[in-house]
Amino acid sequence: MSLQLPPVYPITSPAVGRPLLSLVEELMAGGATLIQIRDKQSDAKALYDAVCAVLKLTRPRGARVIVNDRADVAKAAGADGVHLGQDDLDPVAARAVLGPAAIIGYSTHNVEQAAAADRLPTDYLAIGPVFETRTKDNPDPVIGLEGVRAARAVTTKPLVAIGGIDERQIADVRAAGADAVALISALYIAPDDIAGRMAALLALARHL
Repeated sequence: MSLQLPPVYPITSPAVGRPLLSLVEELMAGGATLIQIRDKQSDAKALYDAVCAVLKLTRPRGARVIVNDRADVAKAAGADGVHLGQDDLDPVAARAVLGPAAIIGYSTHNVEQAAAADRLPTDYLAIGPVFETRTKDNPDPVIGLEGVRAARAVTTKPLVAIGGIDERQIADVRAAGADAVALISALYIAPDDIAGRMAALLALARHL
C-alpha cells in the first residue's frame, strides 16, 4: 500500500470534553479525511462500541478511521487501521491480525527507532514529541526539528510529526521532512468551533 497522508491528521481526545460523535462530525466538517480515535481509559467493549458508532458516521463520507493502540478493536469494528506505540502489539503481529489492506501506523521517538521501524510492515511512521507536549503522561524526550530531519533521512515511509505542534510550527515541521502533522491540543483550543479550527489548520498546511 502506498499511503497518501493528509497534511493534518487529527487525533481525538476525551479531554476535550465533547461527545466523540460530535467531535468526529466537526472534524469531518472541517475537512478531516483520516481520524485517529485515541481513548486510553475505556475498556475494550466501550472502545469497540465507540469505534462502531464513529464508522457509521465516517463511512458514508469517505473518512478513514484509525484506532489508537488496539489492533483487536480495530479488527472487530472494521476500522481502517491501527496506530501502535512502542509497547503495543508488534507491527508484524498486527499485520497478521488486520491483513494486507489495513493501515498500520507506528510511533517512534528517536532516529534509531525510526530506522528500525522502516523495515517493519507499517504504512506510516510517527516521530515525536517534536516539541513539549501536555497531552501524554510521561512523554519521551523532545526531539526538535532536528529529530524530524533525522527520521526523514532513515525512512522512505510517510512520516507524521507529533507533539506540541501548532500553527506557528507547521511550516517548519513540514520543511524538516514531515508529510503530515498529528494534532491534538492545537485543534481543540476553541472547543466551540472545532470545524473552523480544523479547516483553518488544513488550509494552512496545504498552502505550504
